[in-house]
Amino acid sequence: MENFGNEEVNLNIRKASIDDVPLILKFIKELSVYEKRSKEVVATEDTLRETLFGDKPYAQVLIAEIEGKPVGYALYFYHFSTFIGRPGLYIEDVYVSEEYRGKRIGTALFKYCAHIAKENKCVRMEWSVLKWNPARKFYDHMGAKPINEWLVYRLTGDALDKMADL
Repeated sequence: MENFGNEEVNLNIRKASIDDVPLILKFIKELSVYEKRSKEVVATEDTLRETLFGDKPYAQVLIAEIEGKPVGYALYFYHFSTFIGRPGLYIEDVYVSEEYRGKRIGTALFKYCAHIAKENKCVRMEWSVLKWNPARKFYDHMGAKPINEWLVYRLTGDALDKMADL
């Protein structure tokens, strides 16, 4: 039992299974609407089934539930710091359904990820956030520091194809 403000809720965080693929896609679509990027979602249940639960899973997913009802998720994967010579944990998504925001469920998902990171000898957790996202205040409050000197670059589509052909 977790105490969130004035209410006590039975929050459970568990690792997702292949049966959760439709739910994961639903959360991804909800997140894309929140981030004003819904036209960018091309993931399907089939691609998620293959990339998250196939022979070579590329990421792990956690599902947050209250009284058995899914209310949010986190998706993470490992990366590596060559300078430190140790792994890190990259959080691609943390999402909590709108009606459950402000109840520390996001905090619980981040804490769970931090526990996984420490269990796996990771030296850091990293994630990206849109500049306008009010969650930045939450990240500052938890002690996370923005890495302002880095820019993110991305190759996709034709540019990626062209680079692969060089």
